[in-house]
Amino acid sequence: MSWSPCPEPTLGHAASVNAIETIIVPRAVDLGEMTVRRALPSTKRQMVGPFIFFDQMGPAEFLTDQGIDVRPHPHINLATLTYLLDGEILHRDSLGTEQAIQPGAINWMRAGKGIVHSERTSAEKKASGQRLFGLQTWVALPESAEESDPAFLHHPETDLPRIEDGPLSVRLIAGSAFGQISPLATASPTLYADIALTAGGRFAVDADVEERALYVLTGSIICDGCRHESGTLVVLKPGASVPVGADMDARVMLFGGEPMDGPRHIWWNFVSSRPERIEQAKEEWRQGRFDTVPGDEAAFIPLPDDIGTPRRAVGGRALV
Repeated sequence: MSWSPCPEPTLGHAASVNAIETIIVPRAVDLGEMTVRRALPSTKRQMVGPFIFFDQMGPAEFLTDQGIDVRPHPHINLATLTYLLDGEILHRDSLGTEQAIQPGAINWMRAGKGIVHSERTSAEKKASGQRLFGLQTWVALPESAEESDPAFLHHPETDLPRIEDGPLSVRLIAGSAFGQISPLATASPTLYADIALTAGGRFAVDADVEERALYVLTGSIICDGCRHESGTLVVLKPGASVPVGADMDARVMLFGGEPMDGPRHIWWNFVSSRPERIEQAKEEWRQGRFDTVPGDEAAFIPLPDDIGTPRRAVGGRALV
């Protein structure tokens, strides 16, 4: 992360003093097909509002016959929200859903008491090659909704509110902001917006929800008198409207919500308020008790604990 000096705060201007709670530089995680930047969870912060996992995918260039190939794997007690800026991912799940995830659309998968899904590059996209750039986030569910029935919701780009105001362009993904309301029904108060600024643009992050953060995707922004470059997560303090500007073209994700009703335990693809529920899910996956993805029953990702155990029978299947 590059650094620039912060000017002295403006006397009498509360928003210019201590508007930022913490700054997180995401760690690189190698997924094989590509490297992602993981901003949450981190040692500095587990959640912002209900967001407990925040990954930037790409930008990555896939040549002909290349792509992502994430085999079926389980989730519990959370919802995933996949949002693409470029490229396409083919989502399939144990509900029988098959949905091509495309730029600008909402793809909300509520795991609830348990779901299995795969994420792959389609044969058509492999044949042509593609650029992939996007974000995958996990949203913790309130305790009252953790064991809800699984579901998959898709809203095309045309369903989402757009705000255009000179150098400011906003696509509202979740919650309410800038005078608009997203059609996405979330389990707790949630804010998520895709914001583009041209040079000289400004906007204010209002204090409509308690926990808020800005993730800089491209370019840089000026917040709290300091420049924050791409690949930086800026967690804001609650309680005040915070001005944000840009002296170059920038794209930033604004996200957050109300604090979750207690801490969450996270292990592999499982998130829960109860550690014993994660242990239960581990054994259920090991014994093959999750539903399978129609048409994708043979492939699966074993538990990390079981990787490297040659040909150990697990739930009637063999780990190689």
